[in-house]
Amino acid sequence: MAQTARPHHGLLSFLDTDGKSHPVENTLAVTTLVIGAIAFVTAHFTQLHLLSSWTGLIGMITGAWGQLISATTGERFLLILGLGASAVGFYLGMAHGGLFGGVLG
Repeated sequence: MAQTARPHHGLLSFLDTDGKSHPVENTLAVTTLVIGAIAFVTAHFTQLHLLSSWTGLIGMITGAWGQLISATTGERFLLILGLGASAVGFYLGMAHGGLFGGVLG
């Protein structure tokens, strides 16, 4: 119960619920969430299939790595949201034209 008496400051203080600082894990969680949001939003525009498919792929890779090294539930929560958004962006980007957009063939 000592960790509940310790005040947490900062916007993302819910990510460090164990009382320790996890800068790498927190950075991966927030990065995955931002990349996933970009992939999800751009996937709804057919012309942006290159951006949505590549950001979706990068978001899935960073999210998977973040899941492997995550330490708290807050980090895992953001990672799952980012992974889901990245996957939707990736798959819709692939459906709209793919990673290379007709450059190879």
